[in-house]
Amino acid sequence: MTLAERLAAALARAPADGEPPIPGDPILEHAGDPMPAAVLIAITDRPEPGVLLTRRTDSLSRHAGQVAFPGGRIDTGDADAVAAALREAEEEIALPRQAAEIVGLADSYRTITGFQVMPVLAVVPADLPLRPQPGEVAAIFEPPLAFLLDPASREWRDMPWRGTTRRVMEINWEGHRIWGATAAMLVNLSRRLSSWQH
Repeated sequence: MTLAERLAAALARAPADGEPPIPGDPILEHAGDPMPAAVLIAITDRPEPGVLLTRRTDSLSRHAGQVAFPGGRIDTGDADAVAAALREAEEEIALPRQAAEIVGLADSYRTITGFQVMPVLAVVPADLPLRPQPGEVAAIFEPPLAFLLDPASREWRDMPWRGTTRRVMEINWEGHRIWGATAAMLVNLSRRLSSWQH
């Protein structure tokens, strides 16, 4: 089986532990209906697959300096979440949309800023000539998929937020702090893909 076929088969199965996915942040700074958004979880096709992640620039008004999947709001011109995720990945890191083999959709996640994010899982060729978009993406990096999915790689942390305390998931890899919505979506994905290597 190809990597995409193995991932698709694992994604189609129910989570092994039977627990529901982490739905989103219970403390919301955004009132009203969530805005639809999509991210691309691009898994590199190599003997030890990795996941393409970005570090956002420090000058952005939202989520400055944070680690994120390529992605953003679903625009009116996008046919669906898949089209939006591919468009955003092409804009942010110059990932050609035709290079992505779509595997399927993971569990959606509500962010504290009021986005309902649909993660789109795809397999992409290894070592594509990617290029960060100036002003938005400071760096592109590729942690191993096995590391990101390993429960031993993550921990819950309490952090102060507007006079209260938020509990956030955190994963650290080679100096990169992966936390919040990105880490939570990876945890949800890990439960979906618990059997992908078998």
